[in-house]
Amino acid sequence: MKLYKLISVVMVIFLSACATQGPTMTPLEIQSMQTREYEQDKDIVFPSVMSVFQDLGYTVSTASKDTGLITASSASNSSAASKFWLGVTDVSQTKATAFIEEIGVITKVRLSFVNTSKRSSAYGQSDQQDTPVLDTGAYQNAFERIENAIFIRSSN
Repeated sequence: MKLYKLISVVMVIFLSACATQGPTMTPLEIQSMQTREYEQDKDIVFPSVMSVFQDLGYTVSTASKDTGLITASSASNSSAASKFWLGVTDVSQTKATAFIEEIGVITKVRLSFVNTSKRSSAYGQSDQQDTPVLDTGAYQNAFERIENAIFIRSSN
């Protein structure tokens, strides 16, 4: 009976340690990281965001200046070794979206990056996992490039 209790305690500790996550961001912190405001109009900001996505290696899937929505994705990365040896295909890529809206004299841009990982086996089973990118450096890099593109377009 004591062995059963000991195993139960060890399992509870093990499972609770696995479930522990690091600090999470609040929705307001995420929105703040993903959003910037510009004093230029949408006619300058929209193509600037499009060109930055392309400069970062994304393929633009859809773009509508009327709605202000741009969707793009990076090239897919796959593992040939796991496909050959295990019959399992692992494919990963990053998807990006931008929403651009004019509010009075301000144009607001919100970016979102998501890492997508798809796994499928030779038996037809498949799984997909989407993980939001919460690295402030990725967003800072994109916004710095957007600001440069806006500056170039504004000076002409």
